[in-house]
Amino acid sequence: MSVLYNLDSYVLLVLWLLGIPVGLYAFVHALMQRSDAFTAADKLTKPVWCAITGVGLAILAISTSGPYSFLWLIGIIAVLIYIVDVRPRVVEIQQGPRW
Repeated sequence: MSVLYNLDSYVLLVLWLLGIPVGLYAFVHALMQRSDAFTAADKLTKPVWCAITGVGLAILAISTSGPYSFLWLIGIIAVLIYIVDVRPRVVEIQQGPRW
């Protein structure tokens, strides 16, 4: 039974550690985009998404107890919402149609 507990701990640790560079990528990506692309994609404004991803990254980086506090889940969810939902629409708006 302790092997399963240790495996669970290692999986959470890996997810937490992978969340930090993903959060950094999302924050930098949000900073580098044009502000009109966010409103054209019917998403929140650029400063709001920069704040959301920045706070998410800060939560991931500052979380002192690592994956055991589950506060980092708030940060990773905020970052993943940007990566999965907002980023593709903003990139699509800036690149134009694919055809």
